[in-house]
Amino acid sequence: MPDIVDRQTRSRMMAGIRSANTRPERMIRSALHARGFRYRLHPRALPGRPDIVLPRYRAAIFVHGCFWHGHDCGLFRLPGTRPEFWAEKIRRNRQRDAAVMSELVATGWRVLTIWECAIRRRRGMVPEPVIDEAVSWLRSGEGNLEIRGNNGAD
Repeated sequence: MPDIVDRQTRSRMMAGIRSANTRPERMIRSALHARGFRYRLHPRALPGRPDIVLPRYRAAIFVHGCFWHGHDCGLFRLPGTRPEFWAEKIRRNRQRDAAVMSELVATGWRVLTIWECAIRRRRGMVPEPVIDEAVSWLRSGEGNLEIRGNNGAD
């Protein structure tokens, strides 16, 4: 399937996609702050520069976009244009995610991954069950956790 815009327009559009301070990330930060949590953002000293770090809880939080990290949900679909390129790019992203998580765990950090599909289509607010689960995990001291949506459908 050919692209519907020219190469320069597509390049400009792709360059505008943020990797930090995304809307889902800001939503999670706001909800955590409202619950009294204080955190650091994108610390360079930690592997993978997690989106949110709570040193007091020795916890790192990643807010992953379902497309960019190849989540197996309804929000992920491989583009029809240059599918080999995109499959390889997403495979490398997933590989890097796994390596970063292993490195963080090896250095004593706990990792929470919140997928975009868990908070998508919520009119600017994080669903209470998602933030409740994140807060419970933070306070519990338990190991790593992933919070997923209902197959991206809701």
